Amino acid sequence: MKEPDVRTYVDEAKQRVRERVWDLLDAEGAVMDSTAHGRIPNFNGSDAAADRLADLKPWRDARVIKAVPDKAQLPVRARALVEGKTVFMAVPKLADPRPFYLLDPAVLPVPPQEAASSKIAATVAPRVDVADLQPVDMVVVGSVAVNRDGVRIGKGAGYSDLEFAFLMEAGLISDRTVVVSTVHSFQVLDEDLPATDHDFCVDLIVTPDEVISCESPHRPTGLVWEHLDAAKIASIPVLAARAPAHGRQDSCP
Repeated sequence: MKEPDVRTYVDEAKQRVRERVWDLLDAEGAVMDSTAHGRIPNFNGSDAAADRLADLKPWRDARVIKAVPDKAQLPVRARALVEGKTVFMAVPKLADPRPFYLLDPAVLPVPPQEAASSKIAATVAPRVDVADLQPVDMVVVGSVAVNRDGVRIGKGAGYSDLEFAFLMEAGLISDRTVVVSTVHSFQVLDEDLPATDHDFCVDLIVTPDEVISCESPHRPTGLVWEHLDAAKIASIPVLAARAPAHGRQDSCP
C-alpha cells in the first residue's frame, strides 16, 4: 500500500472516532455549546478539570505554558495568567509570520480572565515569532478523543501537531516538557486510536474526575514534510519560509 493511501486510511479512521465521540457528547448533554461536532468540545466541567490540573506538581513548577485557544481550555489559560505564568497561543491557522500571541501577566492591560479569551488576546497581546519565545514547561491541548496511552485525536485541522513539531525543531519543547490534555471523561477511550508519525501524544489526561498518567508517549522529532501538501505549506508563513531549507520546493499530493 502506498503511503498516501495509508494516510487516507488513518484520516478516515480518525474521523469515525470523532463522529462517535461528538455524537456521545451531544447525546449526554456534556458540552456547553449547541453541539460538539466540528470542534474541540467545550465540555461541561472544564473549570473542574483546570482546578485538578492546578493541583499537580508539573503545573506548579511550570512558568511558561503553550496553550491552545479553544474554549474548553479557557479556564486553564486564565488560571495560568492569574498565577503569574507566561502563556502563548497560536494565531488562528498560524496565518501570520509572527504566529503566536504572547500573554505576559506582568504587562497585561486587562484582567487575566479577560486576556485568556482568544478574541480578547488577539486585541491586547503582541504577536511574536518563534525566535521570541521561551522554552516551554507545559503544553496544554484540547482533544476530541484521547486514550490512556496518550494517543489523541484533534478536530482534524492539524495545527496543534504542526505547532508542536516546529517548536520541537526550535528546541522550545523538549523531553522535559509536560504535555497535557483537559477533556470530559466521555472523551477518554479504552481502545487503540489511529495515529501517524507526526502526531504527538500526551503525558497527562485531566478530566473533572481524574488524572491519567500515560506511559512513554510518542513525540515527533520535528516536521514530517512528506505529510504536508503545497497548499498547507503556502498558507502558513512560518512553514513556507523554512521549506527551502528542507529541500521542499514541492510537496507530495
